[in-house]
Amino acid sequence: MGMKKWLTAELDKALAKELAEECGVDPIVALIASSRGYTDPDKLEEFLADEPCFSDPFLSADIDKAADILNKAAESGVRIAVFGDYDCDGVCSSAIMYNYLKGRGCDCVCYIPDRMDEGYGMNIPAVEKLAADGVGLIITVDNGISCIREVERAKELGIGVIVTDHHLPGEVLPPADAVVDPHRADCPSEFKEICGAEVVFRLICVAEGAEPEELLSEYADILSVAVTADVMPLKGENRSIVKDGIKKLKSAPSAGLSAIMSVAGIKCGDMNASRIAFGIAPRINAAGRLGNADIAFRLLTTDNESEALKLAKRIDELNTERRETENEIFKKAAEIIEKEGLAHRRVIVVSGKGWHPGVVGIAAARITERYGKPSVVISENGDVSSGSARSIEGFAVFDAIKYASSLLTKFGGHKQAAGVSLKTENIAAFREKINEYAEGIPFVPPTLRLDCRLKTSALSLDLADAVKQLEPFGAGNPTPLFGVFGVTLIRITPIGGGKHLRLLFSKAENTFQALLFGITPERFCFKEGDILDAAVTIETDFYGGEYNLSVRIKALRMSGTDDERLFREMDNLELFLSGKRFNINDVLPTRQETGTVYRMIGPFGTNAERIKYLSLKDPGYAKSEISLTVLSELGLIEKNKDGVLKTTGKRNELCNSPTYKKLSEGGTAK
Repeated sequence: MGMKKWLTAELDKALAKELAEECGVDPIVALIASSRGYTDPDKLEEFLADEPCFSDPFLSADIDKAADILNKAAESGVRIAVFGDYDCDGVCSSAIMYNYLKGRGCDCVCYIPDRMDEGYGMNIPAVEKLAADGVGLIITVDNGISCIREVERAKELGIGVIVTDHHLPGEVLPPADAVVDPHRADCPSEFKEICGAEVVFRLICVAEGAEPEELLSEYADILSVAVTADVMPLKGENRSIVKDGIKKLKSAPSAGLSAIMSVAGIKCGDMNASRIAFGIAPRINAAGRLGNADIAFRLLTTDNESEALKLAKRIDELNTERRETENEIFKKAAEIIEKEGLAHRRVIVVSGKGWHPGVVGIAAARITERYGKPSVVISENGDVSSGSARSIEGFAVFDAIKYASSLLTKFGGHKQAAGVSLKTENIAAFREKINEYAEGIPFVPPTLRLDCRLKTSALSLDLADAVKQLEPFGAGNPTPLFGVFGVTLIRITPIGGGKHLRLLFSKAENTFQALLFGITPERFCFKEGDILDAAVTIETDFYGGEYNLSVRIKALRMSGTDDERLFREMDNLELFLSGKRFNINDVLPTRQETGTVYRMIGPFGTNAERIKYLSLKDPGYAKSEISLTVLSELGLIEKNKDGVLKTTGKRNELCNSPTYKKLSEGGTAK
């Protein structure tokens, strides 16, 4: 868990009380909702309502033209090709459009490019193949907005083209017969933050002359998976889709999604947005990441339960392989980061030979989460390399990549995520260039946003039941995060074969248990008796024949941590390491302060991460990091393969450390 700046939402308790009374909701629900912008009773009631809420699909630019072309092709028997994408949204979009066309009796095929061999979007060889197969109309789904040459080639071959996409268009639209994209400059659509599958759904509604509410039940399950997987903000029609999708997944899911739920061990009654995000979506994505997305497409378009189960089992195997591959890349990347000191750069750029391009994006997300920094994870494949970037709130990684674009052969994305291609020989230069950009803008600390502080006595089943009114949770409406401050850790219990921890806390007369997933006892940097602040989520679990409170740890820190000091020191440490001006008073440790860090380690050793937390107050983050570097350079401490630091018993002088010498000779008090 990377260090983050803890921020608690500004709360207006008087307003929350009024909302609770007027809307008839629990006070804690009103408190959280009002802090998220729902300060008007009508808006809050609309947000919490069960009735679907949709913008008018008929307002979308070109959609009437697209519907007319589709209808004429369907009625005249023209062979129609759905040109999709290999990610979850793309596969769902393809399945929805294909199922619709098949339902109308159309002669239709689906083409999803291979991630490794063809890459994203339309390509000319595929267009030419479809032409040879007698296709008269191509409908792109979740792609196409940037495919100008490919659309031109289709038109040369006499193929009509409808582009449906939700990505940002360039200065020039493709010369298709119709281009449906909410981000067109001339599109008057009221709600634009939608995924590719929703654009497809809008087109179907217009083609049928129906309101979205009339057709939602037919497509809600697959739509909800696409919305969740593509991390669309859960407001407006996105929220309506996911709410109805969850209902359908609980009662009457399609054969394919039912099979996925079965292999994932998801019971219908337990379905929620989180299980879509972490149980269903990754499995559909896995097919496109490691194999051929066609497997996932066939799963979502079959009515045969036996075939669906067979396909779901294969996808589950691919997901296991994806997870293992991802873990291996993440482990290797973390080792390189630690060995080469990349953790102290503003943007972490790490690369490795032969890393699977299909999973480097997930690895980047994990790197960013661990270190609290934007990251780019690059797969080296001979002379050409490709990678994915992930960012933190407040840092537009796309802008940083654009700054370094002279070193790239291809790039694209948005503020929080992006993809890059470059010559392998340019990776080091790219690392320096992107950090040059990052060092030229104000330091942005990673943040952890708490909805409110809680007393330990407030952690209850009643509270867990109350916050359910705000579901579904996801992008734009995250699971409420509560801060419990100044609690004493009194017991640490490994669970799940040592892969997870159960922690027991106490404060005053109250105790509570909490689960911490994905942290082994060896990596856990706190000890019994530590006084901590905990950021937690709460929910209910059903086991033993009854509902029980489940508290889950999202972050821990030493109680009383001074965030302002911590991130000032982190900033100065990074300035020093990058050769820039820095405040020497924050970075250069005295002999006494280095001795303090040395004694923290002791002859029996301690977790390296624990030193960071123990030294936050004295001598401080930056000085402790420098002290560890100096002690290591002098051979006074050593780290084993498990990350445990131990003193060696040797003796040496601080002046013999290259880092200490460099620090002593430079620096500027600011």
